[in-house]
Amino acid sequence: MQGGAIERCRVTGAGLNGDRRWAVRDEQRREIQWAKVHPQLLLCAARYLSEPDEGEPATVEIAFPDGESLRSDDDRVHAKLSELLGREATLRPLEPPENVEFYKRHKPDEQQFMKEVQGWFAREPGEPMPEMSEFPEVLMDHVSVPGTFFDNEEIHLITTASLVHMRASNPDADWDVRRFRPNFQVETEPGLEGLIENDWLGRRLRIGPAELEITAPTPRCNMVMRPQLDLPFDRTILRTVVREGNQCLGVGAHVRVAGAIQQGDAVELI
Repeated sequence: MQGGAIERCRVTGAGLNGDRRWAVRDEQRREIQWAKVHPQLLLCAARYLSEPDEGEPATVEIAFPDGESLRSDDDRVHAKLSELLGREATLRPLEPPENVEFYKRHKPDEQQFMKEVQGWFAREPGEPMPEMSEFPEVLMDHVSVPGTFFDNEEIHLITTASLVHMRASNPDADWDVRRFRPNFQVETEPGLEGLIENDWLGRRLRIGPAELEITAPTPRCNMVMRPQLDLPFDRTILRTVVREGNQCLGVGAHVRVAGAIQQGDAVELI
């Protein structure tokens, strides 16, 4: 769902405090789901009603496309989600990593699984698919890394230089950063051009007191072209990323040193 901009946060080994503590579960498939499968979710907005802690998931409020808002502790939220998705769905908090079954992927057979993967990435004829061997092996049988709702790294960031680069390649598209859902948007200094975060792979980034290890470029799926509130559907966004970014835009990272981060903190490559 839609998130929002915040001025400060705390990052831990589990990512930003409060990030991805809830997910929608398809009860027919018995599987956690994403907006890459149900793009209607991107028409919803979610916010915490109080500052989340590192323990139990805090209460969230979901604003639905029809204007109704429901809290996560309101049992009606499950019926509302089911109505939105057109199938039985529930809002579920994180489960402990030991509950591996909760994170299992619905996978009737390998052929059907690969067909679904192709649908998520929405490549057109002649466009390459991401190399599946580059994803963690656990994701072949689990929707997310057990104990998390992350399908790879717990932090995602993107630079303003990369967005400027993409905008120059496709000036008619709206390259609003919300399409790419980063945890951090890094404002780069004048003179830095291109997809500069790709050069950070394998290195550490210090933001305030926290340190992140940049581990992989982020392959993009159909979500980047989907409508989000005031952002229209635009297939050219994904086409440009596939062509100009070798399918990727932004990078993933793991937290190596926890700490509080706020807007305006210096970002240093170390």
